[in-house]
Amino acid sequence: MKLRILLASLLVGISATVTAADKRLLWGDTHLHTTYSSDAFANNNLTATPDMAYRFAKGAPVVHAWDGRRVQLETPLDFLVVSDHAELMGVIRSVYYNGVTREDLSLMERTKAWIAAAVLRDAVDTNTARSLFLDVLPEPEDDIARAAADWNPDVGWIPDMPAVEADAWKTITDAADAHNAPGEFTALIGWEYSSIPGGANLHRIVVSDIDAATAQTFVPYGLDNSAFPEDLWNWLETTTEATGGSFLAIPHNSNISKDDMFDVTTLRVIPIDTRYAEIRRYWEPVVEITQIKGDSETHPVLSPDDPFADFETYPYYIQKEWREYQPKAGDYIRSALRRGLVLESELGLNPYQFGVIGSTDGHTALASAEENNFQGKFPTDSIPANKMNGWADQAQRPFGWAMSASGLAAVWAEDNTRESIVAAMRRREVYATSGPRIGVRVYAGWDLSADDLASAGFPDNVTTRSVPMGGELMQAEQGASPSLLIEATADPKSGALDRIQVIKGWINADGSTSEKIFNVAWAGEDRLLADGSLTPVRNSVDLSTGRVDNSVGAGRLTSAWRDPEFDPAQSAFYYVRVLQIPTARHSLLDKLALGGDVDTRRPDTLQERAYTSAIWYRP
Repeated sequence: MKLRILLASLLVGISATVTAADKRLLWGDTHLHTTYSSDAFANNNLTATPDMAYRFAKGAPVVHAWDGRRVQLETPLDFLVVSDHAELMGVIRSVYYNGVTREDLSLMERTKAWIAAAVLRDAVDTNTARSLFLDVLPEPEDDIARAAADWNPDVGWIPDMPAVEADAWKTITDAADAHNAPGEFTALIGWEYSSIPGGANLHRIVVSDIDAATAQTFVPYGLDNSAFPEDLWNWLETTTEATGGSFLAIPHNSNISKDDMFDVTTLRVIPIDTRYAEIRRYWEPVVEITQIKGDSETHPVLSPDDPFADFETYPYYIQKEWREYQPKAGDYIRSALRRGLVLESELGLNPYQFGVIGSTDGHTALASAEENNFQGKFPTDSIPANKMNGWADQAQRPFGWAMSASGLAAVWAEDNTRESIVAAMRRREVYATSGPRIGVRVYAGWDLSADDLASAGFPDNVTTRSVPMGGELMQAEQGASPSLLIEATADPKSGALDRIQVIKGWINADGSTSEKIFNVAWAGEDRLLADGSLTPVRNSVDLSTGRVDNSVGAGRLTSAWRDPEFDPAQSAFYYVRVLQIPTARHSLLDKLALGGDVDTRRPDTLQERAYTSAIWYRP
């Protein structure tokens, strides 16, 4: 394990030696569910298979699981992970379609009502189906460690059906191999590990570069094995040794983790030490910053000076009973990056030195992150008329318009292959968008200039004296401060660009941390105010049609930015946030389609964005 961690560190360190010309920007989704996920099936995904998911991602028309209408992705993806839940993989579907033996049926008394409903093939309406779904969610807990320790997979779960799960896993992995076309489209094999003690979302997506034959030598590790992520990492170590593959785990929805995703102790309430830090940093080099269940960059409570912090906030825990949402430092990416600096100062190693991606978490088998083609979280929520239906306590439960049409994973890889994509994730040369294909390059070094950025040879002209996103800057040169060369291009099928921002976090001499946002490039003149802020870009959305005319904004923005407040004694991180001009949110488009007075309880417009992986400075 030590050797593997060392090699991974070296890989990050030498990533800049691969020329930018050798890398391609690939777009994908690492988090998508099909009919083989139990919660997807229970929410009316009865037909959407992994094969359909891959065909849709590659641009082919498919039929929707809700009503059989034809749907199609406007711009195909470059890669996809079908990540069905490891727990009960394919079981609910099999029970519904194939029935169960008399012996299995006699055990239904210790299962939950939604499973019994599936067995009986009850024709339940949407309200009833969702009520049954609520019945299997965990009881809310504040002591997450105790909830994890008390977790018993034998209570409330269907009798073990390993043959069914193995058959489902074979179907899922065979579909990946059938659609994998190296150099053209990559179908990565993965699954979701769904730990949720006390309603704290501690889920991970496991991604690998292995093929189907190798994958079928094991059963995916899930919550039914352990509620502790550390046990997942141990299993990944063993499975890596057995298969020779490369694996990594991607935490997601930290925004609803109840302060536990990025804590200062382990889930077993042991203070994080160097061993834990190196293991976690190795197995989890990337986290999911934005998706359907909200944005996890930051929150107004944690970043009160950030006017863009309140973006696609999702205040709904995944638990049986409603509890008021309470954002904490362990829930969000920016505060985790800051916390990582503190832990590094104490341990000499940063467990939260990760890159970021976006993905959808769609349970429709449709990787749709476009506002005008958003297919919802579940099939039930895929049509406008159903977006507000289904919960008795609607103000306290998620609903269709509360979901975000997000997001996408952007990867700078040498080739469109399983191996290259996983390697790019491991070296953190990746970024996220909330849906649009905003192109972003970032390079940091000590002697970079505006001339370098303007050169026709950019970025190859700087790769030997800089690091890309996800990299590290070491000992500062005398009198130097970090320079970032940034290029952002708008998605021609979405909105123009409003601005580029650099978000800096650093550790102070007293051990506290701080953050600051720098506006470094923007569209339009005379917007800069004395305090460094910008006047808001004009909203050009026609609220009667949802169209944006792009009469404001820029198609391309660049910046050669040097940190004006650099202290060589302070560890720091820098990441880039690119904001689009306002465009129509899917809630506005649905409201217009429905006609009349419709309260979506969500804004009509939004400013889509991209987040890059950070670059770290270490004294």
